[in-house]
Amino acid sequence: MPKKELDYVVSSGNVFADLGLPNPEELLAKAELVSKIATLIRKRGLTQAKAAKLLGIDQPKVSLLLRGHLTGFSIERLMRFLLLLGQDIKITVEAAPKSRSHARVLVA
Repeated sequence: MPKKELDYVVSSGNVFADLGLPNPEELLAKAELVSKIATLIRKRGLTQAKAAKLLGIDQPKVSLLLRGHLTGFSIERLMRFLLLLGQDIKITVEAAPKSRSHARVLVA
């Protein structure tokens, strides 16, 4: 039986870069922040209406946020949401290793 060749591309680790979108590092950081926000909302059992009140936005914006629509949400705004959800934010700046071709933003 002939061996099948697999048709795939190995990811760079940033789906936004792999898709060729502009500002992929910013988009990845936003997506990771939104993931944290969504997890906190879910763990607290908040409805979208209650989350909206807590975050100071309207419910349709919470819906957009939880569905991954990142437009209209800056990194600063997402960090403010995390603060309102009782989370500390720690920012660390360090040099990228020479083995990597570019610097990146990580959310842990």
